[in-house]
Order: sequence, then C-alpha cells, then structure tokens
Amino acid sequence: MTEDPARHAEKMKKRKEHQDKIVSERQVEKGLLIVHTGKGKGKSTAAFGMAMRAIAHGQKVGVVQFIKGPWESGERDLLRKFPDQVEVHAMGEGFTWETQDRERDIRAAREAWEMSKRFIADPSIKMVILDELNIVLRYDYLDLPEVLAAIAARPEGCHVVVTGRNAKDEMIEIADLVTEMTQVKHPFRDGVKAQAGVEF
Repeated sequence: MTEDPARHAEKMKKRKEHQDKIVSERQVEKGLLIVHTGKGKGKSTAAFGMAMRAIAHGQKVGVVQFIKGPWESGERDLLRKFPDQVEVHAMGEGFTWETQDRERDIRAAREAWEMSKRFIADPSIKMVILDELNIVLRYDYLDLPEVLAAIAARPEGCHVVVTGRNAKDEMIEIADLVTEMTQVKHPFRDGVKAQAGVEF
C-alpha cells in the first residue's frame, strides 16, 4: 500500500526540520583526530578520499606513508598532481619486519615520524595523513606517548588522520572519530590478484 503523497511530504518536512535543528546546535569547529583501523580493506583509501576533499576546499595536506614506500600507488600519483597543496612522503620500506631487520625498521619509522612532526606543527597544513602509523606503533618502533603528545599539541584547526590495523587503545581513547573496517569477504581468498584502481 502506497503512502498518501500529502502525508509523505509532511513527514519529510518534519524530518528535515528535525535534521536542521540538530545541525544548527552543532557549533564547535576544531581539528579532529581521525583513526581508521580494523582488518578490512579501505583504511588508507578512506584517508586519501579525505585528502581529496580537503584539496577541493583549497586546504593544504601533508601525507606520510610509514610502510608503503616502495609500492606504486594511484592515490600517491594523483595527490602529487597538486604540488601547491599537497606534500607526500612515502618513507617506509614495505613490510620489512619479514626480513627480521628491526633496527632498519626503527630507523625508517623514526625518519617518517620526524617528517610527520613537521607537518603536524605547521599551521598552514590543515590535514595530516599518517598512513599505517598504527602498524609501527603496534611493533613499538616509535614511542607511543611521544606520538600521542605531538598529535594532541597540533594547531587548533589541524585534522590528523591515522590509519592501520590494531590501533592502540590509547590512540582510540584520544581520537574524535574512530572507524573500524571489518572484512567480510576479500577476492585474494579466491586467488584474485591486486589490481590497479582497486588495490593500488
């Protein structure tokens, strides 16, 4: 049975009034700490989508990739087409813990963190993406209290987006927005290789 058009229109009007009221009550504007974690695909992709949105608003963006240095990336190539607005540093060496060279991993993480601190402290940069930071924190390549303190001391309007599985509880605690990506199904399990435009 279809709803009466006049009744439907009245219901939609009331819903919009209610939504407008809720939006009008939200007056706080501040830089957010946003965490994308979980075992599912899409954490970095979501972060880069936010970077595109910031670029569209004329904002400056700083990106540090802690793990994915040697990999080709469509997102990275696209962001580099906006050199006046975006600075991208892919500073990782891949998943090098497989080589059992912990000291090398720590050095790479430390160099990436120094660049990250520069971005976070720069008041002209409105969004800082720290891709796979959660991974290096999980392996204790960086000092967690130092990282949290630097993020907490960011300029008032700076958004920091942290990605990677296994976000530390302390990171989640201080975050303003946390999204956990849940894997339901993945084509790798069916023998499908990573493909341009989907995985990289």
